[in-house]
Amino acid sequence: MDSFSTVIRTASHEQHVEAETSTFMSDLLGGRLGVDAYARYTEQLWFVYEALEAGAQRLASDPVAGPFIQPELFRLTALERDLAHLRGSHWRSELSALPATRAYADRVRECAEQWPAGYIAHHYTRYLGDLSGGQIIRDKAEKTWGFTRKGDGVRFYVFEEIGNPAAFKRGYRELLDAVRADELEKQRIVAECKTAFALNTGVFRALGEEFRLSA
Repeated sequence: MDSFSTVIRTASHEQHVEAETSTFMSDLLGGRLGVDAYARYTEQLWFVYEALEAGAQRLASDPVAGPFIQPELFRLTALERDLAHLRGSHWRSELSALPATRAYADRVRECAEQWPAGYIAHHYTRYLGDLSGGQIIRDKAEKTWGFTRKGDGVRFYVFEEIGNPAAFKRGYRELLDAVRADELEKQRIVAECKTAFALNTGVFRALGEEFRLSA
């Protein structure tokens, strides 16, 4: 029988690919969009991570979600440094969430407040994705828009407190395998993972509409 971490990865594979290959992400990574599109995407990430991390302290003592609350993963401070670099010191006053982003952040916050096991699904899809595929985005952003390597503008993708990402991801998967949930609850977590990817894809779709390349 497959481990729970394998079940999650396999079940959400299709949505994961769909998110990664969205038109917006393909255009962004292909260097066909300007730095403004990258900055707008970074703004949307702020809303999602604000929802993820605002509830983290309260969840730290939760028997189900608690083991996943690891401060070395937190991204909000890094995102805020990136936004200050990308948008200037007044970035907060100009920050706006797309409706798709608001829906995503609202769902994360709802899980954080009412369903800790569901919060794990969002935690997993975001942080493990950033540790993995996020490195491709960082590399492309540095080359395309000339950011300093691992510096302002791409700090979101730099996990300074995680010296060995491969070992960290192994440990994270072990946490998933040991999650305190029965089979039915595990199925609900897997379904929420799919929801998380769908919400993320919705943000990409909205960004694609905003930064549509002329045919």
